Amino acid sequence: MSCGEPHETDCSEVLDHLYEFLDSEMPDVDRVKFRQHFDECSPCLEKYGLEQAVKKLVKRCCGHDDVPSDLRAKVLGRLDLIRSGQTVPESDVATAPVTPQES
Repeated sequence: MSCGEPHETDCSEVLDHLYEFLDSEMPDVDRVKFRQHFDECSPCLEKYGLEQAVKKLVKRCCGHDDVPSDLRAKVLGRLDLIRSGQTVPESDVATAPVTPQES
């Protein structure tokens, strides 16, 4: 997606890091660049607005379930491994059987 106009920050970079922006998980200097991009680029602003609305809807509809503490610890541990550049061993990745959902 691109509006076809040149920007200081490329549309693909903005869209690749959109969730980091939405979750406030990027440095302030990058957030400023992204805000400036959204001011200049209506397609990216539209995508941002859509993703923000979806995130709010999910939080409102699904945000009431408590996460088991052992699952939370396992997920956070894996995130730490990934952030440090390590890979998660295949044997550590849980695979659940996929069951068809009924309509």
